[in-house]
Amino acid sequence: MAFLYALPGAVAEGLIWGLMGIGVYISYKILDIADLTVDGSICTGACVCAVLLGKGVPVWISVLAALLAGALAGVVTGLLHTALGIPSILAGILTQLMLYSVNLCILGGKSLVAINPRANNLWVHMSDNPASILAMVIMVAVVIIGLWQFFYTEIGLTLKSTGDNPDMSRAQGVNVKLNKVVGLAIANGIVALAGAMLAQYKGSANINDGRGAIVIGLAAIFIGLSVSMKIKPNFVVSLIGVLGGGIIYYIVYNFVILMGLKTDYLKMLSAIIVAIFLSVPYLKSEYFTKQKSLQPDGTENGGGSHA
Repeated sequence: MAFLYALPGAVAEGLIWGLMGIGVYISYKILDIADLTVDGSICTGACVCAVLLGKGVPVWISVLAALLAGALAGVVTGLLHTALGIPSILAGILTQLMLYSVNLCILGGKSLVAINPRANNLWVHMSDNPASILAMVIMVAVVIIGLWQFFYTEIGLTLKSTGDNPDMSRAQGVNVKLNKVVGLAIANGIVALAGAMLAQYKGSANINDGRGAIVIGLAAIFIGLSVSMKIKPNFVVSLIGVLGGGIIYYIVYNFVILMGLKTDYLKMLSAIIVAIFLSVPYLKSEYFTKQKSLQPDGTENGGGSHA
């Protein structure tokens, strides 16, 4: 019964983290960049939204400002990578470190800023999970439709080609460096948007909100894609799958908590979940596929005739 009572909250929070997973999907799957900026940009989105709401700024402006702040963080990572030649994974780490100080400045040197739900007309809040789920479904639908329309424009298709084959794209006259900056800006803008919604849902922005965000995003991707790719492997279905992966992750997450697992081990649980889903394709191809290709006498099919 406790699990059923906690289920709406798990779905609402799963939708928020699924939205963040969509941002990670753009950088990791489309651009083929392992971007660690997200651990900082999700917190930036939360901090910007919380501080602006505290100053009486309307919710929609606060959320938009959070999105733009996240996009700016993505631009910084992109420029470190493309203009200065820093490897993408290291560029993300450097931006993430910088964002920790930036986020502290945004919060006015505090580690936490609370949001008063009575003084602000919040879009989501844990006190009303059904309304929060509805608001998140609408927001995610808008984001997915927007991305679907964008990635089938000429610019969007060149972004895809940049991730698929940068050398070929460059040979076709595509500005690969600019595309990487634009793609990282879009990815981190969506991540920061999720951070703004997370701050509203929790009623606060914490300087440590982003720790381990990349792990949750990857978990949402691999859980979701393991299902969606078997249904219909296309762009929109993949995004919906990532969203579903975030929901499944948080349902399992809450179930484990209710089973009595200490919160000290939750980060380790997240890492184990991602490790399992990352290793399944390799184990399947290495062991199960190989076993099927072996003949009864232990030789491989197609291995040639015996002397």
